[in-house]
Amino acid sequence: MQLGEDRIGGRGRYRPMVEINITPFVDVMLVLLIIFMVTAPLLTVGVPVDLPDANAATLPDDNKPIEVTIDQNGAIFIGETEVALPELVARLRAITENRRNSRIYVRGDQSLSYGRIMEIIGAINGAGFRRVALIAERPR
Repeated sequence: MQLGEDRIGGRGRYRPMVEINITPFVDVMLVLLIIFMVTAPLLTVGVPVDLPDANAATLPDDNKPIEVTIDQNGAIFIGETEVALPELVARLRAITENRRNSRIYVRGDQSLSYGRIMEIIGAINGAGFRRVALIAERPR
């Protein structure tokens, strides 16, 4: 008797092969992988700035911080929305629902003066936010 052959009634019959064809599955997975690889860099949100280099360790991520960005012209952004310095604190209080332990990351272009960045950090600290950090790039 050969493999896949059944003897019923004296004649030989073949049973259907019960194997899964994984080729279509692999094709779909490869297409999804390519789609995610192409779209992942597009998911980063923010205003493009040229960050300075720093050797400091990265901060742990326990919840999503608020990003305050100062571009090379000195304009202030919360996320991608431009705000004026007088309304910065009010907007941060509204976004954080007045929680003073919210993390706020300040991203400042390296061509800006130290005083401009410290003016903004001082305004944020003066409003009672204590978890304010500067963002920098690691040197290559």
